[in-house]
Amino acid sequence: MENKTLASAARALSLFMFVSGTCALAQESKPVHFTGLLNDYVPLLTTVKGSPYEMHGQWSMDVHPEWGTADFSADMTMSSFGKTEAGAVDPTQPLVNPHTHHIRLTNVRITWDMTGCPPYATATKMGFQINGTVSLLTGNGSNGTFETNPPSSTLQVCVTGGLDVQFSVTNSNITLVFVGPATSHFGPQAIHGVVRAASDRSFGDR
Repeated sequence: MENKTLASAARALSLFMFVSGTCALAQESKPVHFTGLLNDYVPLLTTVKGSPYEMHGQWSMDVHPEWGTADFSADMTMSSFGKTEAGAVDPTQPLVNPHTHHIRLTNVRITWDMTGCPPYATATKMGFQINGTVSLLTGNGSNGTFETNPPSSTLQVCVTGGLDVQFSVTNSNITLVFVGPATSHFGPQAIHGVVRAASDRSFGDR
């Protein structure tokens, strides 16, 4: 147990040093800027009207290591499917009810571990997370009809990846998990995506 605790602490310290070091390289006063894509779906759920949905979008995150906070934003398109004559979902009829969402988390404290983050079949080894009440959650530009006004849903964002070793990417994956009113539209499951770059530098160019 003690060895596992020490290993977890070492991974968290390694991540903090990576983020801090990247920030220092860019400029000490600038945040570390992450960007990436979201591609997933909401399964057929009785609690989500109109499901299943496809979800595609892009996201960005500014990490402020000196303050221990981050700002997150995502811009997403969603659409459902048509149905057969028997009333079953028909995957050959996509793009029914297309719409957009803009999602924001502002000035949220960073937790430097992966505790409670969704697992992967091929496990990620290290990462960090933010969790807070959304500051913006729209449907086609207006406050979502599924959301309270002001928004009260919370969002967990986990950025995870491999160990800081050769032939590995330390920050490769992202998940979004909603809690609260937003689950009636996005579902309670994890929404998955990929990290493309940090501090305007592609991981493939490191």
